[in-house]
Amino acid sequence: MTPSIDILVRPNLDFPLDSAFLRDAALQTLSHQRAPEALSLTLVLSDDEEIRALNRAYRGVDAPTDVLSFSANERDVERDVLYLGDVILSLPRAAEQAAQKGHSLKEELTLLAVHGVLHLLGHDHAEAEEKARMWRAQEEILDSLGVSRDVIPS
Repeated sequence: MTPSIDILVRPNLDFPLDSAFLRDAALQTLSHQRAPEALSLTLVLSDDEEIRALNRAYRGVDAPTDVLSFSANERDVERDVLYLGDVILSLPRAAEQAAQKGHSLKEELTLLAVHGVLHLLGHDHAEAEEKARMWRAQEEILDSLGVSRDVIPS
C-alpha cells in the first residue's frame, strides 16, 4: 500500500504548476524516514491571510510564515490508515522566498513540503542537535529529488 497524499489548492490561488512534484516530495520524505506505508497526509497550498490566522491561533505569532505542520496521528477508520496530519504552505511566501534566493517556485515549494512532512514525522529544529539532524535529512531528501543545493537552508 502506497501512502495517500492529498493535495489541496485553495480556490483563490493561481497555482501555475502541476502539483505532482509535491506528492513526490512527500512520498520521498516518508520513504527516507522509513514511515509505514499505511498512512495519509494532506498538503494544502494557501495564502498569507489563512496561514497568518493559523499561526496566530496555534503558535501565538501574528505574522504569516512559509509552512505550518499540524500533526494529527489518528487512525482513519474508513481507509484503515494512520492520518499523520496537514502541512499548510503559503504560496505567496514561497514565491517571494524563491525570488529572493534566486531559485524556482517549484524548488522552494519542494523544500517546504519536505520540511513540513519531517515535522509531521516528529522532527524539530528548536535545539542545535535536532536542527542538525533535521537539516541533514532535508538535504538527503532534496538531493534524492534532484533539487539544487542552493535551496537548502544553512
